Amino acid sequence: MNKFLLSVSAALVASVTVFAAHAQGVQGDIKAGEKKNAMCIGCHGIVGYQASFPEIHKVPKISGQGGKYIASALNAYKAGDRKHASMRGIAASLTDQDIADLAAYYEASGVVEGAPALAKAPDASEKVNALLTKGACASCHGDSFSKPIDPTYPKIAGQHSDYLFVALKSYKVEGNAQIGRSNAIMGGVAKQFTNAELKELSNYLGKLPTELKVVPQSRFR
Repeated sequence: MNKFLLSVSAALVASVTVFAAHAQGVQGDIKAGEKKNAMCIGCHGIVGYQASFPEIHKVPKISGQGGKYIASALNAYKAGDRKHASMRGIAASLTDQDIADLAAYYEASGVVEGAPALAKAPDASEKVNALLTKGACASCHGDSFSKPIDPTYPKIAGQHSDYLFVALKSYKVEGNAQIGRSNAIMGGVAKQFTNAELKELSNYLGKLPTELKVVPQSRFR
C-alpha cells in the first residue's frame, strides 16, 4: 500500500476508534433485531432480489456479515456518507439501539454452529492476482477475503459480483448528490482501476467460498 493510503488508513482507524468510544454501552440484542427487521427483509430476505438503482444489481447478502460492519454501513447511510435515497431513509429512522440490534441479528443470521471452516480461496488468474496486489485488498479484507483485519470492514468473499461492482464504482463518484460513497481509503483504491478491472475483481471475489447468505423469511419461501 502506498504512503498516501497508509496515512489515510491511520486517520480512518483513529476516527473509527472515536466512534467506538462514542458508541460504548450500546449492546445489540439478536432477538430484538429479529423483531426490527421488517424494513430489511423486503429486499435482503428474498433470494435473487434485484435493485434498480443506480443500475440493476442484486442487493447484498447481509446474513453472516460482521455486525460492526453492518452498524458502520448503516451509520454511513444515516450520515449521508453513502448516498442512496432508500437506504438513507431507512437508516435515518433507526436509533443507535436499533442499529446495534439489527447488526447483532444479521451477524448471527444463518450461522450454523459447528459448520466446517471455509475452503481456502482458489488462486486467481495472473491478471486478477496482479489487480488484487495493486489494490492491497487482502491487507484489509484478510485471509480469503472473509477475515477482515478490522471488524468495521466487510467480508467480501462470495458477495454478489454485480453488487460488488456497483459498490466499487460508487467510491469513484465525486460531486453527485444522488450516488457515491465517501471513504478515503476505498476511494483511493477504486480510483486506481478502470471499470473493466473493477468488474474482473468483482467477478473473482463473487465466486469465492463465503459465510454470507440470503436467509429467506417465511413469507418469501
